[in-house]
Amino acid sequence: MKRIALILLSVLLIASCSKDSGDRLSQIEDKGQITVAMEGTWSPWTYHDASGQLVGYDTEVAKGIAEYLGVEAVFVEGEWDGLLAGLDAGRYDIMANGVDVTPERQEAYDFSIPYAYNRTAVITRTDSTIDSMDDLAGKTTANTISSTYAEVAESYGAKVTGVDDLNQTFELLRTGRIDATLNAEVVFYDYMEVHPDAPFKIACIDDVVHEVAIPVKKGENSAALLEKINEAITEMSESGRLSELSMKYFGTDISRQ
Repeated sequence: MKRIALILLSVLLIASCSKDSGDRLSQIEDKGQITVAMEGTWSPWTYHDASGQLVGYDTEVAKGIAEYLGVEAVFVEGEWDGLLAGLDAGRYDIMANGVDVTPERQEAYDFSIPYAYNRTAVITRTDSTIDSMDDLAGKTTANTISSTYAEVAESYGAKVTGVDDLNQTFELLRTGRIDATLNAEVVFYDYMEVHPDAPFKIACIDDVVHEVAIPVKKGENSAALLEKINEAITEMSESGRLSELSMKYFGTDISRQ
């Protein structure tokens, strides 16, 4: 009887541990850390300042979420595609990198409520004749392959060259190896503030306004975490913190539609 009791106790403990280990929020609270995936090269969303410190709108939003959870934010930087793959594999708890919500991504991930709204700009050299989205047909652009910007460019008939980061994209555009690139309107203004002599312009802006949100691994194990993230975003929005961060990094309030 004693042996049977011990076996039953062991089974209950294992079941309990398995349940706890599957709950992403419980894991985060037990570790005292939330692992945040981001590129770290996409100013002003997530980048390194002159001193080498990781800063940006997404960086501070993620810190705000961590504060609400009562844990430390641990940032892991990498290329876009690898970040999404890491989220799938459970290596990261969340991704904060200006991720637009699309129907395709909603099939693969669960998303928080929006914390920013994004307009897509077509960026060209100043001597370009492109002046509408339809003019992208037959043209060459550059973006990270699985990004929303690449999908939009392809939907208008452009041929997309895959790149690793924003600096590489602008170098291809500067040297004439691509005709245009698509990116967030605010990213263009941020780049031109740092590079005022760059021979670039916004040719046109897509009419669609994209919601930006936090993706988490899909499934019921992320439900409690997602609920807390939504609470954190709501609190930051109602307190004005999101608006302040947006003005700080973008010079305009993209936290509201």
